[in-house]
Amino acid sequence: MSGDDVNDDRAVAEKALEAFDLPQGSTLRLLNLSENATYAVEEPGCGHRSILRVHRQNYHRVDQIESELLWLDALRRDSDVTVPTVLPAHDGRRVVTVAHDGADRHVVHFEMVPGAEPDENALTSTDFHTLGRITAALHDHARSWERPAAFSRFAWDWENSLGGSPRWGRWRDAIGVGAQEAEVLERAERLLHRRLAEYGTGPDTFGLVHADLRLANLLVDGDTITVIDFDDCGFGWYFYDFGTAVSFFEDHPSVPEWQEAWVSGYRTRRTLAASDEDMLASFILLRRLLLLAWMGTHSHSKESQAISVTYAAGSCKLAEQYLSSDGHRLF
Repeated sequence: MSGDDVNDDRAVAEKALEAFDLPQGSTLRLLNLSENATYAVEEPGCGHRSILRVHRQNYHRVDQIESELLWLDALRRDSDVTVPTVLPAHDGRRVVTVAHDGADRHVVHFEMVPGAEPDENALTSTDFHTLGRITAALHDHARSWERPAAFSRFAWDWENSLGGSPRWGRWRDAIGVGAQEAEVLERAERLLHRRLAEYGTGPDTFGLVHADLRLANLLVDGDTITVIDFDDCGFGWYFYDFGTAVSFFEDHPSVPEWQEAWVSGYRTRRTLAASDEDMLASFILLRRLLLLAWMGTHSHSKESQAISVTYAAGSCKLAEQYLSSDGHRLF
């Protein structure tokens, strides 16, 4: 993403401010630049803050964003999972569309969520136990919720993850993937494809998931934990959510201990069969290959800038371990 793209995002955010009940002089501060651009909005005088999310061009349609917000509504109404509140525009719209440079850009306004994400340099098994419990609560709701007929989200199936239409691009094009790396990763990918095909996409294994349920997307404020960033939610394997829990540090030596804690937390809310637990290594590798591709197409992200040079080599080590266990273990 170039400086011009960043400036475009800010221009879109500034235009969108006019649609909301925000006083003159409200300021924008960029918080995060990843799939979308996220801004803190500070109102003059009172210091009240809120969040403005500027969606990346051509990533989601309006109806898909509305569907994300419908799930937030349902979670707030019918579950004990705490999620952000959407702030509508003057005219009641929750997704505001702004025309900029001949393109339509979509913007959503949220209440500011109090709290902070867990410190990524001081993660504990307790953090993952909590995350496992929250994941099970989300899966409970997703399995029982009667979605509106108009509900529409994209899929994280094989075709759209690593298959013929990869949403985040091809891992083969990532930094650090040469011929030797590609040979190892291709063998692991073939085994992964077979394991996932055998596991299947029936209603017991595949449904609506958050799809980015990592500790960075939990905000902790005392005893209240808010789950944020449902932007990637869609239809995928339920236990892909564990793969996302260890995003960017899949090869950390504590992952086996953290996995055990996550599973223990999950089982406080839902059954997790041994056959599902046996697939967790596959979902870690699936996520790792997706992120390898993602970093190749998102060089502007802080994660890509920090670790993309070594990420391919680390991915190959995981792939070798996955291959040596016939797809059952990574450690």
